[in-house]
Amino acid sequence: MQLSRSILPALLLFVLPAAYSPAGAEAAIGVAIDDFSYTDTSAEPANQTAAHERRLSAFMAALRRDIGADGRYRPVASAQDGAAFKVIGGIQKTSTLVQWAKVAVIDVGARKLVMDKLYTFRGDNDESWERAEMFVSREIMAALATPAPVALAVFEFELEDTTAASVGASAASDASYLAEVTTSVREALGQSGRYRIVEVGGEATKARVLRDCGGCETAIAQKLGADQSLIGVVRRVSRTEYTLGFQVRDARTGAVLARGDSGLRLGADYSWKRGAVRLVSERLVESK
Repeated sequence: MQLSRSILPALLLFVLPAAYSPAGAEAAIGVAIDDFSYTDTSAEPANQTAAHERRLSAFMAALRRDIGADGRYRPVASAQDGAAFKVIGGIQKTSTLVQWAKVAVIDVGARKLVMDKLYTFRGDNDESWERAEMFVSREIMAALATPAPVALAVFEFELEDTTAASVGASAASDASYLAEVTTSVREALGQSGRYRIVEVGGEATKARVLRDCGGCETAIAQKLGADQSLIGVVRRVSRTEYTLGFQVRDARTGAVLARGDSGLRLGADYSWKRGAVRLVSERLVESK
């Protein structure tokens, strides 16, 4: 039997407003829980609308009560009221004894799903709805406890060329390979789930060499809304030898949080991308 698409209409088509965090509110995390939708496609002859409305209302009240009872979270009306997460869902009855529940949890600030699951539960009485609510509330709180990804501004990798060979067509080629390095590193870190990559653009970074500016990139990263900044450099020793390095700083304090150096590697410029992805993945993803 195929589940009706009406259970969660346009789950990801809406745009959430940015999260609002009042100054000094560091106690409980705000969670907005929308009323779930309900659809009955069981084709049973009896009209159970009133019973379903009553059970769904009790389900939502218990869900908000259970999540609020955990001191880490506080139910709020919406993102404008300080919600860091939004819970949405729907329940569909497909036969006399089978119901489905679709539940999603959204990180409001990151605009990203942290949970998206489909559950089935048997029965359509008060007891079966209560059991389903207890299970769903535990699942939601487990998803809420998952660490949010770090907002990371990955700046363009820079080239430090000691061969003095980057002129003319060679310089254009170098720029192309550096762009591939930056793009690949951003993709690898973003796909890891540990980081949310913050878009870096504009003229702010073009007028200076970030590797020599003593941490000036952190101020730029903070203005962009990032938690941390990453700068990287490719040091070309010869046409077939190079080293890679990167450094991650806290965007607020400027403290160095991580750094890495590949040591001398063999390979032409087309191998920079592979080496950079391996280095940052080993130090920032696999080692944690």
